[in-house]
Amino acid sequence: MSAPIEDYALLSDLETAAMVGRDGCVDWLCLPRFDSPACLAALLGTRDNGVWRVAPVGVRGCCARRDYRPGTLVLDSWWRTADGVVRVTDFMPPRAQLPCLVRVVEGISGAVKVRSELSPRFHQGRVRPWVRGTADWAVAVAGPDAVWLGAESQEGPTDGADVTALDVTVRAGRRLTLTLVWAPSHRADPPALLHVPAETLLKETTDFWHRWSGRCRYQGPWREAVLRSLITLKALTYAPTGAFVAAPTTSLPGRIGGERNWDHRYCWLRDSALALSCLLRSGYRDEASAWLDWLVRAVAGDPADLQTVYGVKGQRLLPETEASWLPGYAGSRPVRFGNSAVGQFQLDVYGEVLDTLWLSLRAGIPMPAHVWDLVQALMGFLQRHWREPDQGLWQVRGRRRQFVHSKVMTWVAADRALRMGELLGRNGASGEWRAMRDEVHRQVCREGWDPRRRTFVQSYGSSTLDASALLMARLGFLPAHDERIRATVRAMRELEQGGFVRRYAPGGAGPHEVDGLRGDEATFVACSLWYADALAATGRPGPARELFERVLAVRNDVGLLAEQWDPDTGRQLGNAPQAASHIALVETAFALAPVI
Repeated sequence: MSAPIEDYALLSDLETAAMVGRDGCVDWLCLPRFDSPACLAALLGTRDNGVWRVAPVGVRGCCARRDYRPGTLVLDSWWRTADGVVRVTDFMPPRAQLPCLVRVVEGISGAVKVRSELSPRFHQGRVRPWVRGTADWAVAVAGPDAVWLGAESQEGPTDGADVTALDVTVRAGRRLTLTLVWAPSHRADPPALLHVPAETLLKETTDFWHRWSGRCRYQGPWREAVLRSLITLKALTYAPTGAFVAAPTTSLPGRIGGERNWDHRYCWLRDSALALSCLLRSGYRDEASAWLDWLVRAVAGDPADLQTVYGVKGQRLLPETEASWLPGYAGSRPVRFGNSAVGQFQLDVYGEVLDTLWLSLRAGIPMPAHVWDLVQALMGFLQRHWREPDQGLWQVRGRRRQFVHSKVMTWVAADRALRMGELLGRNGASGEWRAMRDEVHRQVCREGWDPRRRTFVQSYGSSTLDASALLMARLGFLPAHDERIRATVRAMRELEQGGFVRRYAPGGAGPHEVDGLRGDEATFVACSLWYADALAATGRPGPARELFERVLAVRNDVGLLAEQWDPDTGRQLGNAPQAASHIALVETAFALAPVI
């Protein structure tokens, strides 16, 4: 039986991530990168698909409690048994050479027998490796990959010769250290990391996170939640390039047993402007600059080839496949690796890119000289194609439509290009761009507005509401005091479910008619936070704060949010932790600060 999604905590070395359950199991680990094939994939199947459990012998349930050490990504889990108490400390040192996961079991009281069982399965939980080793280390090899496990016990020799499955009685004040290191399989010798003392690795990891957390500028009433969200966003960053993934997981479902299961281990342009704003406001200028550098490199080339999503190194080819050998989380199939959204036409990404460039320029982040050439190329493409239907913010797999949000982001693109031109003294095409901006604005106000329902709708000619309309005032399309914005925010009550907000209305044609998929889904965390922002902006700070506090209350025990929340079952759903959810949390905390 699958553990609840909210049972998982995140570990990261800023190049890949592990998901650790409250039962002591690492059920998800891709090596050596976020988007590499998983070698521990029990999250999407069974323990036979790869797992590493460290827990007291005979204990079937979960730890008594766990938490991150303040300002860090170091996880402590306490286990209480009839024989005593042990603490398991899990962390991944920020990568210097090879990816490394360390698990330290420390005796707090009594004498507790602890079992470590490692069962790696390479190639997305499919391939059983060849394992060899000694009483001190073991190596599992399959194809190009090898994982080495070293064990060091202050209690003396471990029970048995197989370090991948060992029992050790840990007494008060004593310690068992387990270190897992990935290396290319052609390396014959055990990695040097296996011989680095755990105390050294722990101190280096803790010091890194304390230094990083100390730069956080937010000092408002929700500092703990904001800092945890920022740490999570940093943990989802691929340090070599500055990109960050939408989530470290794939195929965690939007509805248990459904088919809305996507691979989010990639970088979405739609998150770029909000991510940059979030980082700059919080004091993380270096991270914002690195993200901008990645963005400019990734989108280089013909504007017609601009994609919605890229790999962490800027890769364009992310072929989507289905893993028939994995039964899926709680039976939710198919399990997907890769994402076919790379081939979709989504107009809004042009606005996202240009908004990000404008925010960067306004913040004084240095930009290469050729960026203006990029601005001109993107605007040239939009001038030719903005009237076409697209697949929209939500990446629908149904037919293309004239999505209102896509047209709003087209307006944003023209508006930001004009602003950049004014700041840089580049006004050659300003007349054409201004005319385009004005035409788009008139069209959206005419075709995207339903005079009968008195609200902006999802697409031209439809009556379906869409939560993306909550962003119109924030983007500057219309002021928050405009009665059309106020009326649209009031209409969003129709999207509420259990006090949270869905992406779009379940009535009318039905979600399956919009996105080409069967079944419905839960509420979206980011949409609920957009609603809180819009409530505050339109003069309702009380309800805005209530909604924000409601979202904070559904974080898991270590402060993490998935993509979705199901109010009916009280469960997190979708890939986790989700960058968009945590970005929205930080932005809402800043937005509400003036009205507290």
